[in-house]
Amino acid sequence: SASVFPSQKPKSELVRTSLRLLTSSAYRLQSECRKALPPEPSAAPDIQLVTQQVIQCAYDIAKAAKQLVTITTKENNN
Repeated sequence: SASVFPSQKPKSELVRTSLRLLTSSAYRLQSECRKALPPEPSAAPDIQLVTQQVIQCAYDIAKAAKQLVTITTKENNN
């Protein structure tokens, strides 16, 4: 959020909520991707489950990004 709003904390609760979703989804995506590449072959993950989780994380990231664009566009037009 620092690079999106460098000089101030976002005032809008919607912006803060979207930023939280974006950040948490990015961390989850990173975690799920790590699961797909286990350090040992014997620790192979359920690839179908990991794939579903990665898709969900990517969806949540896109949703949060869209919310931010929508909110900031409305705020800038007022």
